[in-house]
Amino acid sequence: MAIYTLPDLPYDYTALEPVIDPQIVELHHDKHHAAYVKGANDTLEQLAEARDKDQWGAINGLEKNLAFHLSGHILHSIYWHNMTGDGGGEPLDKDGVGELADAIAESFGSFAKFRTQLSKASATTQGSGWGVLAYEPVSGRLIVEQVYDHQGNVGQGSVPILVFDAWEHAFYLQYKNQKVDFIEAMWKVVNWQDVANRYAQAKERTPLIAP
Repeated sequence: MAIYTLPDLPYDYTALEPVIDPQIVELHHDKHHAAYVKGANDTLEQLAEARDKDQWGAINGLEKNLAFHLSGHILHSIYWHNMTGDGGGEPLDKDGVGELADAIAESFGSFAKFRTQLSKASATTQGSGWGVLAYEPVSGRLIVEQVYDHQGNVGQGSVPILVFDAWEHAFYLQYKNQKVDFIEAMWKVVNWQDVANRYAQAKERTPLIAP
């Protein structure tokens, strides 16, 4: 029985034009994201079989596969909601996101400095990966992280609240090899209300961890 399911897009394929072409949205969601969901479910079945048979020769590969596919599913599920056709600007320009704006200024010095750091982190991921704004529960501050593939190089326990997909399948049909141009365009569709909601939920659900 499948544990994970592909979530519906919160908008139609054309909603993010001209920043993201409808064909990219369709392929990205219906094919790539769906493949991560299937991969996670398939790996869970293989792990169940390993438990039933008490055969653990493939455990390292199975655990790695589960982390890869499950992280891909989670990051993409955040990604779709992080965007909106009427987004962009700065958090200060949106209603109800003042707390997020204050946290960004406190953690990075200014919105401009934060924007530059996340853009650089996203654009310079080696190979495939993500740029991520995350809530870090030890300090209670926001940090920028790079995610290689779907894992690694992140602070354990940090909660992603804004993610920029820097895999080639996210932009290549439209932006070709100009990843930097795609990252710059992404700022035009950021859904700051969604990011602010995720920030508030992360603080509420993730108590400070004693260092």
